Amino acid sequence: MKKILVANRGEIAMRVMRTCREMGIKTVAVYSEADRNAPHVRYADEAICLGPAPSNQSYLLGDKIISVAKELGVEGIHPGYGFLSENAVFAQQVTDAGIAFIGPKPHAIEMMGSKLAAKEAAKANNIPLVPGTEEAIEDPELAKKIALEIGFPILIKASAGGGGKGMRVVKNIEELDEQMERAISEALSAFGDGSVFIEKYVTSPRHIEIQVLADSHGNVIHLFERECSIQRRHQKVIEEAPSIVLTPELRQAMGECAVRVAQLCDYVGAGTVEFLLEDNTNFYFLEMNTRLQVEHPVTELISGVDLVKQQILIARGEVLSIQQEELKILGHSLELRVYAEDPTNNFLPSIGKLSTYEIPKGTGVRVDDGFEEGMDIPIYYDPMIAKLITYGKDREEAIQRMLRAIEEYHIDGCETTLSFGTYVLQHDAFVSGNFDTNFVNKHFDPETLKQSNEGEAQLAAQLAAYLMDNNKQQAVETVDSNNKSSKWAARRWS
Repeated sequence: MKKILVANRGEIAMRVMRTCREMGIKTVAVYSEADRNAPHVRYADEAICLGPAPSNQSYLLGDKIISVAKELGVEGIHPGYGFLSENAVFAQQVTDAGIAFIGPKPHAIEMMGSKLAAKEAAKANNIPLVPGTEEAIEDPELAKKIALEIGFPILIKASAGGGGKGMRVVKNIEELDEQMERAISEALSAFGDGSVFIEKYVTSPRHIEIQVLADSHGNVIHLFERECSIQRRHQKVIEEAPSIVLTPELRQAMGECAVRVAQLCDYVGAGTVEFLLEDNTNFYFLEMNTRLQVEHPVTELISGVDLVKQQILIARGEVLSIQQEELKILGHSLELRVYAEDPTNNFLPSIGKLSTYEIPKGTGVRVDDGFEEGMDIPIYYDPMIAKLITYGKDREEAIQRMLRAIEEYHIDGCETTLSFGTYVLQHDAFVSGNFDTNFVNKHFDPETLKQSNEGEAQLAAQLAAYLMDNNKQQAVETVDSNNKSSKWAARRWS
């Protein structure tokens, strides 16, 4: 495999291309008009424009991507995540074109892409499941009957869903009709499939996922867990590995379950099996993501395994060179997704131009990004700017390193989730490990964060004005060195 096309954009495209370069593999970037000057376009050995900015006119054009790949002599296509990464039809078309799809087989994508099919397969293999329906449901009266049997609260979920779309929590029977209608409508709009099912809503779960690797020779291993409980709108913002609450026995049990899930769908490549953990003891299979996850770097750092490299080796037909017994957890890692969102305004998107963009550096700090200073954040795609990842010998060191990295990460031109990261990492619930997926609802106070941000901005503005009119060195020396905004203002004006 001497040339790979990366059918994605931004930080994941850069991530894949860097590993390709280390392996001596040439890369092809595809891009939309909105990404014409993006780093991944310049980094690749070749780059082809797919079309206008909207993804349905560019990044989702599977036929055009395959045509480009054939024209340029590409031997493998890496789909990254999002876009076409979990599209079984595209995976089959790539394979039929004589090109290696760097991901699972189409039948595995199809089986695990349907939550109902995945639940049915899991149940047949004695994988623990949250109580709920085993078939799609559309009749509100039948839904009411089932909900009463399960007991409220319940969760309505889109069968073909993901990312929190088509998902509704129903607290009582009076809400059921309206929430059912909304879930079906949202599922149709997002996935073209309005089928939904009902589950018992686990009120205080932790979200734990297990990374798996499987080759085409029947070998399957897991690379431990990631804790993904800090979420907003059912989407992850902060992840860490390992989880603070898993015992060695629970880790082994969940890892073995994840391996069985991969085996039952004849999985090949890198994938993630997701679980809900209740009361830190009982776990339930949630779904399988048949692709590389956004948060894969934390697993790489605690395991020492380059997951993208393993994906490519597996796609080349090689046997896994890693044995389960060889793997050990080494240290602790955290990831903060740096979104162009305003956490003080319900995490609404905050699109703008990156007038200032300087990333943190130093020991144990990794930034996966696809932006540079002066670039616009396109309105057409996910608003994630970067992933900030830290690593330490233990959880405390990883947290302190993340706090330092957030302080050194300077972004102007839009609001970001950096301040939210500081809020979470300094909160007693997070530090103690006593949190679940309801952290934002239980512990996050947007007003407190807003006042803190406004106070820092005011101090920075006052300092900037002072520096313009007075001796700069004297001003810098009088600044509280622990205040990041004042330090930032001092440095920008000195």
